[in-house]
Amino acid sequence: MGEFEDVFSGWSWEENKMFELALAIVDEQNPERWNTVAAMIGGKSAEEVERHYETLVEDLQNIESGEMDHRLEEAHLHSLSGDCDQSTYWTDEDQKLLIQLGI
Repeated sequence: MGEFEDVFSGWSWEENKMFELALAIVDEQNPERWNTVAAMIGGKSAEEVERHYETLVEDLQNIESGEMDHRLEEAHLHSLSGDCDQSTYWTDEDQKLLIQLGI
């Protein structure tokens, strides 16, 4: 899957979930957005967080344009084979992360 997997290199599943939740909480107009998100995740700099966001936005644009459809299909088939145990639904782990954030 190449580039598709590279998006998450250097980021654990937990860090990505924290990132996702932090983006939902911290206002886009907040001038300290990346510092705040980085602080919520822990272990990442504001620059790393902003780069991660930019990469995900770029990937989203590629997906919407149809450029990544085959990669998503490969990921879907990979998950159906039993190699991936992460649910696309709200999990107990998601709830624990919200509690950690004090939400």
